Amino acid sequence: MRDYDAVTAFLGEWGRFQRLVFFLLSASIIPNGFNGMSVVFLAGTPEHRCVVPRGANLSDEWRNASIPLELRGGREEPSRCRRYRLAALANFSALGLRPGSDVELGTLEQEPCLDGWEYSRDVYHSTIITEWNLVCEDDWKAPLTTSLFFVGVLIGSFISGQLSDRIIPESPRWLISQGRYKEAEAIIRKAAKINGIPAPAVLFDTAEMQDSKPQQQQKAILLDLFRTRNIATITIMSLLLWFFTSVGYFGLSLSTPDWHGNAYVNCFLSAVIEVPAYVIAWLLLRSLPRRYSLSGTFFLGGSVVLFIQLVPAELNVLSVGLVMLGKFGITAAFSMLYVYNVELYPTQVRNMAVGATSTASRLGSIIAPYFVYLGAYDRFLPYILMGSLTVLIGILTLFLPESYGNPLPESFEQMMKVKCFRNGEQTTSIRSSKESPKSLVTPL
Repeated sequence: MRDYDAVTAFLGEWGRFQRLVFFLLSASIIPNGFNGMSVVFLAGTPEHRCVVPRGANLSDEWRNASIPLELRGGREEPSRCRRYRLAALANFSALGLRPGSDVELGTLEQEPCLDGWEYSRDVYHSTIITEWNLVCEDDWKAPLTTSLFFVGVLIGSFISGQLSDRIIPESPRWLISQGRYKEAEAIIRKAAKINGIPAPAVLFDTAEMQDSKPQQQQKAILLDLFRTRNIATITIMSLLLWFFTSVGYFGLSLSTPDWHGNAYVNCFLSAVIEVPAYVIAWLLLRSLPRRYSLSGTFFLGGSVVLFIQLVPAELNVLSVGLVMLGKFGITAAFSMLYVYNVELYPTQVRNMAVGATSTASRLGSIIAPYFVYLGAYDRFLPYILMGSLTVLIGILTLFLPESYGNPLPESFEQMMKVKCFRNGEQTTSIRSSKESPKSLVTPL
C-alpha cells in the first residue's frame, strides 16, 4: 500500500490534534515522578546509634562513653551498630572508675544494639528505616524494600497504561499494520476535524487493503523480536542499554541523601539538572546522528561519575558537581533512548519492542538500590560500578544501526543492520532510494 506518511501528510506535523495527544501523553507521565522519586525520602536512613536504656545504672560520664568510635568517611564517629557491654560499664560506674583514665575503652567488650536504636531527627522525622529498624544486621532489607517499591511502580505503570489507552487514541500506523483500516481511518478523520483540515474522500482504497492482507495474517509475538540474527542482536543490545541506563539513572537519584549537604537541596538540584538535560537531548535529536549523540552523553555521564573517587575528601562541593554532571549525561541519554528505540523497529512490533525494553528498564530500577547499598562497604564503589557500566554501554551504542534521517521501517525487511553485520550494506530496505528521508518522530 501507499506509504503511511504520504497518506497522512495532509494533517500537517504539529496541528491541534498532535498537540492534544502530546499533552495527554505528558500528563500521564507526571505522577510517575512523584511516585518514583518519593522513595528517596521514604527510605532515607538518618544517623543512628544504639539506645542506652535509662535504667542502665550508668553515670553521665559512662553513658556518654558507652558508644565506641569507628572510622567512617575519614573521621572518627560514634558507631551505628555497636556499644560497649552495658553490664561491664555498670560495674565500672558503680566502682567510681572513670572512662579513658581509669579504664582503657579500646580493651572493652562490645555488643550489638540489644535495646534498639535512637535516630537523628535533623533531616527525617520518620521513614520506613526508622519505623522498621532496617539498619545494622537488617540493613540489607532497606534496598530490598526499595526494590519492592519499584516493583509496585512497575505494576502501577502497567495499570496507568491500561487506563490511558481509554483516553489517548491508538496509533493509526499500528492499526493499519494489524489490518484494522476502519479504526485507523476513523482516528485520522477525527484528527483532521480537530485540526480543521478537510480529509480526502478516500484514504485507503479496497485494492490497498487486499494487497496488504497477507502481511496481517500472522500476528506479531514476542519471539519476533529475535526472529533473525540481526533483529535478535538489536533487541539484546537494546535490553542491555535500557537496563544499565536505568541502573545509572536511579542509582544516582537514590543516592542523593548520601551527598554532602542538605538532602532536600540535593534532591532539588538532582531534579533541576534534568531540565537542561532534556533540552540538550531534544536539540541533539533534531540535528545529530543518534548513535553519536547517545554514545557521547553516555561517555559524559559515566566518565565524570568515575572521576568522583579522585576528588579529595575536603572538596565535597566538587564531588556533588560531578554527580550532577553525571546525572545530566545519563538523563539526556535516557530520554533519547525512547526515540531511538522506536525508530529501530518496524510498526508491527514497535509497541512490543518498547514494552520489552521498558520492562528491562524497570528491572534496572529494581536492581539500582543494591548498587547504592554497596556504599556501606566503600563510598566510591557504587560510583565506580555505575560509571563503568555507563561507559560500557556508551561503547555498545556505537554498534547499533543509525536511524537519523531515515524513514520509519514498516516491515522486518526494512530494518537496518547492526554495524558489525553490515558488510558494506547500509540497510536491507526495500524502499525506493528516491524516497526522501523525513523526521522519524511522527505525530501519529
